[in-house]
Amino acid sequence: MTQLENSEAIVTDESLYLKRFLDPIKLCRRYKPKLGLGNKEEGLDLTRFLSLYGADPFYSWIGLNSDLMYAAHKAAGGMTSVYRQIGRGCENLFRQIVIDRTGYEDPRYALWSYTAKTKNDRDKTLSLDARLELAEIQNSDVKARVVQWIADYSSFLSVPAPTRGVVFEVRQGYKSKDSKRQNADLDNIAVAWANGYLPIFAIFSSQIDADLVLRYRNSRGGIIIGTTVGSSQISLFVFCREVLGYDLADFFRLNSQEIKQEIYITLEALLSPK
Repeated sequence: MTQLENSEAIVTDESLYLKRFLDPIKLCRRYKPKLGLGNKEEGLDLTRFLSLYGADPFYSWIGLNSDLMYAAHKAAGGMTSVYRQIGRGCENLFRQIVIDRTGYEDPRYALWSYTAKTKNDRDKTLSLDARLELAEIQNSDVKARVVQWIADYSSFLSVPAPTRGVVFEVRQGYKSKDSKRQNADLDNIAVAWANGYLPIFAIFSSQIDADLVLRYRNSRGGIIIGTTVGSSQISLFVFCREVLGYDLADFFRLNSQEIKQEIYITLEALLSPK
């Protein structure tokens, strides 16, 4: 396969993009609270919840064996599930865009993983969500823009440009200050650089703590966030439009009503005890 001559040769399946984003979110509707049953258990439905709490003298005395209490548990855990599944939808969507815009002969080039040792000296495979592998990008226009963007971003971080490409950790948002997650992210940054990649955190939301951005950039990790203004070194949506050649912001604008409807149905299901 020869390199694609220009971006006009790229075929974009918008319905596939929408499916990649929405499918994980729809899974949330099946969420049921586990209430200490462990990850191997399926979660409790309303009938099992009422039976469990009704058999507990203290909980039944004070009235926790109720539909409303079950709905509260379902909503609390369900909200976490919604954010998690939106994150997976973002990963799936962004990776599909990378596959389509680069023209990869093998979609596996869009993935990157490495093996690390655990405290028990066992091997653990860690994966990042997307990759721009320079040697495998078939679209010549996209490749030229990626090469220039890597050079510009590396200069922004005051480091030499890596030779192999870019690896992305994709998230829907990043409000947490979880030190364990941050340390894992810093490990990913170090390993990516050691393997010849520029590590980038692609955050779909614009909500991220400024201290976190500073810490990651000081560790030579890049961050692009969900703003519609600014340069491709700051904005995920500008990066997608100007570097990958796909208007991701326009995708969300055009499909906003359908996405909102799916989110509404999901939230309605989670807030109901039934």
